[in-house]
Amino acid sequence: MSGWDEGAVFYSDQAQYPEQDGSPEVTRHSAQRKFKEFFRSYSHPDGSFTYRCPESLLHNPKSVEVSIEDLHFFDGDLAEKVRNFPTDYLPLLESAAAEVVASLQSKVAAETGEMAEPDTGEVQVLLASKELVSSIRTLGAGWISKLVKVSGIIIAASRTKAKATAVTLCCRNCKNVKVVPCRPGLGGAMMPRSCDHVPQPGEEPCPIDPWLVIPDRSKYVDQQTLKLQENPEDVPTGELPRNLLLAADRNLVQKTAPGTRVTVLGVYSIFQTGNATTQKGAVAIRQPYLRVVGMDHAAEGNSRGAPSFTADEENEFKEFSRKPDSYQLVCNLLAPSIFGHDDIKKAVACLMFGGSRKSLPDGVRLRGDINVLLLGDPSTAKSQFLKFVEKTAPIAVYTSGKGSSAAGLTASVIRDASSREFYLEGGAMVLADGGVVCIDEFDKMRPEDRVAIHEAMEQQTISIAKAGITTVLNSRTSVLAAANPPSGRYDDLKTAQENIDLQTTILSRFDLIFIVKDARDHQRDMQIARHVVTVHASAGFGSKDADVREKYNWLKRYIEFCRDRCRPRLSDSAAVMLQNSYVEIRKQMREQSQTGESTPIPITVRQLEAIVRISEAIAKMQLSQEATEEHVTEAIRLFYVSTMDAARSGITDNITVTPEMRNEIQQVETQIKRRMGIGSFMSERRLIDELMRMGMPEPTVRRALVIMHQRDEIEYKRERRVIVRKA
Repeated sequence: MSGWDEGAVFYSDQAQYPEQDGSPEVTRHSAQRKFKEFFRSYSHPDGSFTYRCPESLLHNPKSVEVSIEDLHFFDGDLAEKVRNFPTDYLPLLESAAAEVVASLQSKVAAETGEMAEPDTGEVQVLLASKELVSSIRTLGAGWISKLVKVSGIIIAASRTKAKATAVTLCCRNCKNVKVVPCRPGLGGAMMPRSCDHVPQPGEEPCPIDPWLVIPDRSKYVDQQTLKLQENPEDVPTGELPRNLLLAADRNLVQKTAPGTRVTVLGVYSIFQTGNATTQKGAVAIRQPYLRVVGMDHAAEGNSRGAPSFTADEENEFKEFSRKPDSYQLVCNLLAPSIFGHDDIKKAVACLMFGGSRKSLPDGVRLRGDINVLLLGDPSTAKSQFLKFVEKTAPIAVYTSGKGSSAAGLTASVIRDASSREFYLEGGAMVLADGGVVCIDEFDKMRPEDRVAIHEAMEQQTISIAKAGITTVLNSRTSVLAAANPPSGRYDDLKTAQENIDLQTTILSRFDLIFIVKDARDHQRDMQIARHVVTVHASAGFGSKDADVREKYNWLKRYIEFCRDRCRPRLSDSAAVMLQNSYVEIRKQMREQSQTGESTPIPITVRQLEAIVRISEAIAKMQLSQEATEEHVTEAIRLFYVSTMDAARSGITDNITVTPEMRNEIQQVETQIKRRMGIGSFMSERRLIDELMRMGMPEPTVRRALVIMHQRDEIEYKRERRVIVRKA
């Protein structure tokens, strides 16, 4: 035996009890010895030590991150043991790390002349791996007690609890003290049934179950339970997203908040829920969970982490951005199945690329995400735009206004059924952090639910103060919403306020508002019919579908590349041009209000910031680090054809009527004034129904209400549901 004369203590590597899998070549003694050798000797190709340098073990002696690939390069059999039997070998790895830290600290203390004894305690080993991520749906019984890697969104996080690692017991009869170790994760301690004290002559023997727990003398670590949900883009159509319970302890607690996208490496474990004695047939049923041994968080400002690109992709993207018509080419790739709507496609492109997020010295953050509202007639491809963005944007969540509540969009506080503890669960806008939220049927939402997303759309945070939980969640998302007017179709005989039946507080948070009308034009109808028939006729051909799919994937990667690599800012000349344009827009709206015309869309500083974001988004499409006058000109044009046109839409002056219509309108006005005294109020629907029962047509009643509203004789309240007579 080599080294026999060195005076060290030797032991045999031969296992007394061979392992069940018939591979006794790696025992506990030899594994721990190899782990210590790994920490001491593993080095980079350049010769520098990976784990014994001050930046790793000595920098934070409480935890150290170990790469599975490094361990596999050092000893392949040892790495496989850690993968297949992590419960057995992770304690050995942590024990080896603690011993190496203690020896390194002793060496450093001796070199510096310090006499203090090093006190390291336990060292937590955090594992990392570059292997492919497994789907939560594929985890089954075959993965139990093995190392798995999954990714998803943290949707709920509990408060920090104290988890016992060793329970101190005291016999109530003989006062004998016993320490029982606890299983890691959500596992408990195996309480012995009897005391091992040998009674002396004349001493009463200890009874069965004599133990009392001494909490003050037990050992504890911090533990937190998290709920991991599948990424929305990974959920198959028609399926519910799957959840997985996570148990994080020690240095992994309080490291993540709901809405954060993470990649987790952990041990797939099981625990028993409820009381098996009271649940018939539940003795053999166990609930799976993941004991976290490594967690990779997404980068700040990008909830999905920094994407990786090959050199060929980078060169291709940069070459494409240098084309003079790259902006138009990108817009042409959007929603090819939708005919026309070129300006809406450009607005949607700006929404997916986004502007630049800014942090001011005083801590205020300015959003760079762009919000777009599509309002108009049915069958104008509004929902089709939302579906396209959901499939194209790197991160997107699709929801419907009728089926969404304030808690479902923002966040909810839920009480756990077993522990009776409140915990926070993020909603759609939290899950889409760093991406796009597509809200269809926006007008069908309840008013109180729309109010709940005001803060999320402008400040991009969600403040929660419920059940003793006070916190702020990130919701750095763009909002693409589609809505219909109250009457179902856009009515040119109504004012803009009647057609856009939304509060100005929510409208001011949209950067671009498009009125989409179903124009009845013979030539346009022929073009649309030809386009739709062609799309249906060519669907299913392999070559064409493959080309469309390739362009779709290329566009998705290009959006990721531009959002990751480009942060444009306004040039000096573009800034001067922009402020002059804003002053001119305000002047036009002031002149419009002086003539008695009212607009449902206020033109405020928010609209100025909207034009800035749109200019930056156009520059980002061309990978330009500076938004020039050309970009600002295009942004102002988009603003005029969308929000400004929407503000001027509908009738804005007195309606031109015939003498017969004027008599009918005067009769309606007389009846309204008889039913409503000055200062009284009535439901609009009830008033119209009463006048219709008197034989007055509904269009005439509505025209009379419009004229009275323009004369400031009546006022609408409660989102135009209630009429108040003023004069």
